[in-house]
Order: sequence, then C-alpha cells, then structure tokens
Amino acid sequence: MPTEKPSNEEDTKPPGFGSLLLSTAAAAFGVQSNRNRERDFKHGNLWVFIAAGVIFTAGFVVVVFSIVKTVLNSQGV
Repeated sequence: MPTEKPSNEEDTKPPGFGSLLLSTAAAAFGVQSNRNRERDFKHGNLWVFIAAGVIFTAGFVVVVFSIVKTVLNSQGV
C-alpha cells in the first residue's frame, strides 16, 4: 500500500518574490534545502531564476568590491 505525501498548500503554488530571493541566496551559498530545490524546479520559471542568479551575483561582486575599496582607502593604500 503506497503512502501518499500529504498535500501541502505551499507545495502547490509557485514561489513568490520572497521565496525567490531566499532560494537564490541559499543556492548561491550552497545551503539550499532539497525540499525548496524541488519546489523551485517544479513550479518556478527557469528564466526568472537565471535572472535572479545573475542579479544576485552582480550585487555580490559590487558589495565585495565596495568593502575592499573602503578597507584599502581606510589604510591609506
């Protein structure tokens, strides 16, 4: 007798903007849960996640560059 997974309302709707941001950040740092990854692949739009990844990466590079530039300027370099 197969056991059915209980239907969860969260599993049936596509990820919202907040979920998209959290999934992108979690995936970038390698801490994405299997459940969220499966939800994203099942309901998410590929191009939305690609765009979010590119935007996240660009923002991350800008933040790191700004921090390094600030530290170097404060050291007089």
